[in-house]
Amino acid sequence: MKTFKYVITDEVGIHARPAGILAKEAKKYTSKVTLSCHGAEAEATKLLAVMSMAVKKGEEVTVTIEGADEAAACAEIEKFFKENL
Repeated sequence: MKTFKYVITDEVGIHARPAGILAKEAKKYTSKVTLSCHGAEAEATKLLAVMSMAVKKGEEVTVTIEGADEAAACAEIEKFFKENL
């Protein structure tokens, strides 16, 4: 299991566009990618679940990746967060 934390810097938080791109990115891997923030948790591949978390700018998200390709998935998803969120 791999985990990293990231503070959202996007002005509008995790909204539809980046949530959709995140879901697409997470689907590339066999590992399960889970986001958690302020008591809510969502699988990254589920667009509506991610959006329903209503993560705003300045909030910290914990990303947990568990599975066969977790090392590669963690590196790429962390890179995605830094470039898009």
